[in-house]
Amino acid sequence: MNVALVYDRVNKWGGAERVLLALHRIWPDAPLYTAVYDPKRATWADVFSVRTSFLQHLPFANRMHESLAMLTPMAFETFNFDAYDAVISITSAEAKNIITKPGTVHICYCLTPTRYLWSGYEQYRAQPGLGIISGVARILLTWLGPLLRRWDLIASSRPDYYIAISNRVKDRIEGYYHRNVVDVIYPPVNEKKFTVHRSPFTENNTQGYFLTVSRLVSYKRVDILVRAFNTLGLPLVIIGDGRQKRELKHLAGKTITFIDRHLTDSELVRYYGECRAFVFAADEDFGLVAAEAQAIGKPVIAYRQSGVSEIVKDNVTGVLFDEQTPEAVIRAVEAFGRKTFSSASCREQSALMHEQQFAMRMKLLVDRLVTPAHAGREERT
Repeated sequence: MNVALVYDRVNKWGGAERVLLALHRIWPDAPLYTAVYDPKRATWADVFSVRTSFLQHLPFANRMHESLAMLTPMAFETFNFDAYDAVISITSAEAKNIITKPGTVHICYCLTPTRYLWSGYEQYRAQPGLGIISGVARILLTWLGPLLRRWDLIASSRPDYYIAISNRVKDRIEGYYHRNVVDVIYPPVNEKKFTVHRSPFTENNTQGYFLTVSRLVSYKRVDILVRAFNTLGLPLVIIGDGRQKRELKHLAGKTITFIDRHLTDSELVRYYGECRAFVFAADEDFGLVAAEAQAIGKPVIAYRQSGVSEIVKDNVTGVLFDEQTPEAVIRAVEAFGRKTFSSASCREQSALMHEQQFAMRMKLLVDRLVTPAHAGREERT
């Protein structure tokens, strides 16, 4: 079975990129197609044969991709996948625009329907997070939003099958795209890297810092955490980088520390292992970082209306709060301080996301979806 992978853009590091590496370990010969590629900012992609679109030749396209919203769908349409039995698009934006012929099965592993057009449209329009061009971006998104949504709906019809990363995303796919989802497969946690041996109960429930790991962009709502911990006066470590970094640093008080350099996995494991709890305020699609924290035995404090809540047992492996406000975070942190959480329970909860489980489920499902089409293709040739 010849397999190709397609991803929106290869110019950063995060949870989706960990998914791509896990898929690479299943299909090591699969090339990676993408709109733009920045080798310096995406050294993790060295293991792939990366194939880019015509956008790669435009100045600054690998860093200013947001300004190319009108061209990116077209870029994906120019790729040819005739040589493949299966193409797996991993996408939260335009990669599902690819066109495949009968005999090549297009499976979309959907991270979320295009966020700035659907679930996050109002927030992106209010806070584009693009610095000095935010005003222009706000006007363009208001004018072009309806047209881009129509294009996105057309693109959403192109995959033969959808797999969702969470039930939260499944509901969005069915609600916005009116497509059925064949399965929900949580993104993988590399259990070999994200694990430590600790005592049955968390050591740092009353001392140490709280931790969040996130891209510093508006929809992640790190600003809510900053305001909450300013009020609480408790230490918060924020690991990540993004367009909101300057704004968030200006907002942060003395108890908040930013780490914006790229960390190795061993360094990240140490930060997870030494924290009191992991905190997250976004309406996240899944929240792989929260799963990694639980794999190391740390409880999670998170927004209830989020994909994160699917992997956190309230008052057992963490605390869930109901509103995206600093006040709700404050109440959740105070409630957390009155409880004791079992590290063993947290690690047990993360076992559902181990990479071995992910690989087994993904390969079996892709084989089941592709085999009939593959057999028909061989008969025709």
